[in-house]
Amino acid sequence: MFWMGRMNHFMLAGMPMGGDMLAGMGLIIGGCFVAAYGLLPRDISRSVETARAIEITAPEDAPLSSAHWGLMAVLVVALIIDVMKPASLGFTIPGMVHEYGVPRERAALVPFFALVGTVCGSVIWGVIADIYGRKASILLSAVMFVGTSICGAMPSLAWNIGMCFMMGAAAGGMLPVTYALLAEMMPNRHRGWSLVLVGGLGAVGGYFAASGLSALLQPFFGWRILWLLNLPTGLSLVLLGRFIPESAKFLIAHGRDGEARAVMARFGARMRAAGPARTESQTARKAPLTGFGLLAKLAALSLAALCWGLVNFGLLLWLPADLVAKGYSMEVSSRLLAESSLIAFPTVFLAAWLYSQWSTKRAVLGSVAVTIVGLAWVIALDVRGHGNPVLPIALLIVGTNGLVAMLLPYAAESFPLRVRGRATGWVAACTKAGGVLAQFLAILGLVPALGVSAALIAAPTLLALILILRFGQETRGRDLRDLDEAMLGSGAAL
Repeated sequence: MFWMGRMNHFMLAGMPMGGDMLAGMGLIIGGCFVAAYGLLPRDISRSVETARAIEITAPEDAPLSSAHWGLMAVLVVALIIDVMKPASLGFTIPGMVHEYGVPRERAALVPFFALVGTVCGSVIWGVIADIYGRKASILLSAVMFVGTSICGAMPSLAWNIGMCFMMGAAAGGMLPVTYALLAEMMPNRHRGWSLVLVGGLGAVGGYFAASGLSALLQPFFGWRILWLLNLPTGLSLVLLGRFIPESAKFLIAHGRDGEARAVMARFGARMRAAGPARTESQTARKAPLTGFGLLAKLAALSLAALCWGLVNFGLLLWLPADLVAKGYSMEVSSRLLAESSLIAFPTVFLAAWLYSQWSTKRAVLGSVAVTIVGLAWVIALDVRGHGNPVLPIALLIVGTNGLVAMLLPYAAESFPLRVRGRATGWVAACTKAGGVLAQFLAILGLVPALGVSAALIAAPTLLALILILRFGQETRGRDLRDLDEAMLGSGAAL
């Protein structure tokens, strides 16, 4: 169907939805459920009890081996593929508006439901990863990427919306699973910088891939080619699966001891018995966050996460259409954004070094500050009405991608053990919530001019900077148990 539109610059709107297309869509959705069933372990109840009795840890002083570097490289590629899916949304909107003849408010339903899918995927894949294992969860995301490539041949906007929800669910689910797998495999003293580096390279690389491929392919194949790319990239992720190890804890829980020992030998991990189960009185003490210091810290990181979502899934998604409206062609707009992300690429290494070697708190503050400078520059360009947008966009990409790479590791290190999971999960949810809010405004037709949008986002971002400066805590080189005692001793009681 896509190739049938080659004489009309691959515009398929208005073509009938044939029975073969409907049957194919049914097979795609059914195939995802079949794949999920095929990956389901047979001994779920026994495995959960077994998993509770063991802990897999990497020695603090374990050196980095070729296995660690190889895993980091594969996960960077996986995250680039993952991030480029939602990043492509902004480059498809102008083409959708033109081809379907709908206002931008209606076309905004596509990124809105895709981002709602990422929220759902983040929650569902967290459960799936514990049941299926880390590797199987990543492969299931890849299968869904392949299936949702059919968006590229959809003659109907409504069907595009439905398939983009599936794509968002797969993309949103894979990110936390890759973080979890890397955290389980890396030696403790290398965990912080490796998470920041892999996350940052994946985020910047994904945006560069989306903008670069848009600049290269859209002039010849139209906007639909960005959806069809889900097919080769999803298949490549399936092939890369052979280089992604399964969690040793998951393997032991399912009686695959030999495979678990091989994984632990490769990555320098070791097994030990888990600590005693919590008593009923200890469980009752797992109260919600209380105390002004902890609540203020949670508010600071949540606000920073919300602002990141507004920039990444709002401002940066609106930029291509805004540049087209100002007279740039889609090819030129995509090239400008690709150049911006290319400039931002090397700074990820600096962010990882600053976070692990200089200061965790100051590195996070620096990324927020760079984001504010980028927003201020966008405001200045909009007021002047002219100027090269490459550098301000590069600053936004540097700031936001550095922030998202550091924010979740920093959140995990900033709260006492009893509320660490809930606090980090809440901050992660806020990153998606910012994007959902931005696209909801687009659906209502309430998106202001780009400079006004940047100003509205800059105000809460500045507040987040002040709150982190006041209530954030330095975590580099400190045992998290010492941080727990310090937090409790300073009056931030639970």
